[in-house]
Amino acid sequence: MLYGGIEAGGTKMICVIGNENGEILDRMQIPTKTPEETMPLMIDYFKDKDIKALGIACFGPIDLDKTSKTYGYITSTPKLAWKNYDIVGAFKKELGVPVGFDTDVNGSLLGEITWGCAKDKTDALYLTIGTGIGGGVMTGGKLLHGMLHPELGHIKMAIVEGDTYKGKCPYHGTCFEGMASGPAIEERWGKKAIELSDNDEVWDLESTYIAQALSMYILTLSPQIIILGGGVMHQQQLFPLIRKKVLEQLNGYLITKELADIDNYIVPASLNDDQGIMGAVKLAIDAEI
Repeated sequence: MLYGGIEAGGTKMICVIGNENGEILDRMQIPTKTPEETMPLMIDYFKDKDIKALGIACFGPIDLDKTSKTYGYITSTPKLAWKNYDIVGAFKKELGVPVGFDTDVNGSLLGEITWGCAKDKTDALYLTIGTGIGGGVMTGGKLLHGMLHPELGHIKMAIVEGDTYKGKCPYHGTCFEGMASGPAIEERWGKKAIELSDNDEVWDLESTYIAQALSMYILTLSPQIIILGGGVMHQQQLFPLIRKKVLEQLNGYLITKELADIDNYIVPASLNDDQGIMGAVKLAIDAEI
């Protein structure tokens, strides 16, 4: 069986053909421009591939309520050309196949749950830290949606003493995304994260904010594993700093086997940056059922 998958990002669209084993057989990548420019290229890519279903792991916010008139829409996105765009409806109309739909971060988590490091878990958290910060949550074996979907990047931060940075988020200023995303790092330090690899001060502060957020997620969501992906987390020196600071912030309040083995509790993404697109293929597989 062949399935289509789309990882719809704010800067690029990755389209693939995969199978039920999670194998990626073909892929195409194009820049995310306007729907008028981008959609025909994606539709043409899938039209002759004989796919049984399509899965879309999409930037948001998006409407995931199947009872809603705007189910399948990209809603209040800062990418204004895509605001209130019916992406699911457009593909259904042109391809005539079932379409699975979820957030990009839930897609990444689904990839890790199905084929990656969260395979044996019922409660897991995937967090991407890059151009933005977002998270996918599985609780009780199901992806969490609720009223809309989790927006884990927009929790407010307790500001580190002496930190005068005003934050990058246009909505919340000093939220997690505003203080620790890739653009926040670049604005704060005047260089991209990749150019700051040897600056210990950068990563000490970054790890403090990440650990603060993870401690809150641990206390509220109680995940069995936390998976960190995204461009910023390619700075591997962050992981030991984050793990140490999470334990310090929890201060012995929780005693669990997971926290006792924290090197295997807070971990990098395991699917060579394909977790999102593999999750999109799984959305397609589930949509066909």
